[in-house]
Amino acid sequence: MTELAILSALMLKHLICDYPLQTPYQFMNKGIYGHPGGLLHVGIHAAGTLIALSFFTSFLTALGLALLDAFIHYHIDWAKNKINRRFNLKSTGGAGFWITFGVDQYLHQMTYILLIYLLVHP
Repeated sequence: MTELAILSALMLKHLICDYPLQTPYQFMNKGIYGHPGGLLHVGIHAAGTLIALSFFTSFLTALGLALLDAFIHYHIDWAKNKINRRFNLKSTGGAGFWITFGVDQYLHQMTYILLIYLLVHP
């Protein structure tokens, strides 16, 4: 039951950080490795993960998992953007964009399952 509560908290965090809190500056620059826009985006995610997990574990454990989440999240977003640019995939141009978008979201959700596993099975 606790695992479902943690997953729900992380999914809500993801929704908030990826949509209302993400600005054009962030999403337009996530494909440029090391760009401040992408780093800002994962910083927001890390803060959200830290807050979400702090309800379920110690601050230090939540911080470590938030940093892991940020590292993974950054590279998932970077790879998706590189693929979209390489193959000129756009939201108005067909299935390719939506496939990469779906895979991106799936990988983020699988990251949350990993974080929960690491939290429950230290």
